Amino acid sequence: MSAFVIAARRTAVMPRGGAFAALSLQALAAPVIAACIADAGLEPGAVEELIVSNALGAGGNPARMVALAAGLKSGVAGLSLDRQCAGGLDALWLARALVVSGQAEVVVAGGVESYSRRPLRFRTDPGGGTPVAYDQPAFTPWPERDPAMADAAAALACALGISRGEQDIWAMASHARALAARGRLRAEIVALPDAPGQDDGFARALTPALMARAKVITGPITAANAAVAADGAAFCVVVSRRIARRAGRALRISGGTTLGGRPEEPGLAPVAAIARALAGAGVAPSALTVVEVMEAYAVQAIACVRGAGLDETRVNIGGGALARGHPIGASGAVLAVRLFHEMRHGAGLAAIAAAGGIGTALVLEA
Repeated sequence: MSAFVIAARRTAVMPRGGAFAALSLQALAAPVIAACIADAGLEPGAVEELIVSNALGAGGNPARMVALAAGLKSGVAGLSLDRQCAGGLDALWLARALVVSGQAEVVVAGGVESYSRRPLRFRTDPGGGTPVAYDQPAFTPWPERDPAMADAAAALACALGISRGEQDIWAMASHARALAARGRLRAEIVALPDAPGQDDGFARALTPALMARAKVITGPITAANAAVAADGAAFCVVVSRRIARRAGRALRISGGTTLGGRPEEPGLAPVAAIARALAGAGVAPSALTVVEVMEAYAVQAIACVRGAGLDETRVNIGGGALARGHPIGASGAVLAVRLFHEMRHGAGLAAIAAAGGIGTALVLEA
């Protein structure tokens, strides 16, 4: 049994507080799902399950909210998952499992995140004191092995000897590729009825002088070589071979995995996941025609590309998250959408790291 991606769309990605700041999760996601279903040549009633990654919401099964807003049949219960940054790719791998097992023939999978409208979070005091606000939740039971993400990126740069200069060069190239690809990126972006803009809102022409003036977050990590918090949604239609035969275009999900690594080194977790996913698909790194690697931090992308033996010239050819932003729960699905639209032959890879030392990789073949 096999599963295939036959349609893939996304919103533009907008920085927190920008053009999408007023939109709910369902307002971001529903138009994208409708566009995916139309691209696939299906009716909304054909969708049997909706899997939605969301990392910053308040719970309450946002997938059900999105399913209802998207006009799917009431029998679609919706499944929400939270694996932080990796969730958007995990949603596709789970959709594949449903299809391959025969539980469904048509599954829509992806992610949505509104950083702008995320709930405020507080830790209660068991002693009855004032609740304390927090931003990053705990990702391990050991505080000493649970660094802030920027601190983990700085430690990775130090451990691997990746300088700020190298990170800045990577970031400038990401923005430059995104600007050069803006015309073709519009083919995958769904314009939202309640917000302006059909282009990713953050890409810009960076120079060494601008990079040098960027605010330092910690060590070699700056506001220019780290992805900004963002809002966005991305979804794919995953189907059985029978449905795929009727589609105009289909990419087979031929490999994938999610692995845990050292919690204090989340940036390196995708390296092992990439190796296992490629081995499972029977694809060598040199055979990949397109690669989408998450750029939460430039150093993390550099470390993964080098550690996995990937060809840098095939990585993020339309720009990466440094030029878009990081809508956490949707970011993995954005990579899959990018892969679907860039691939024309051969095999492609999407890979992402997540807090807590988690890496997910997915292989698509034309």
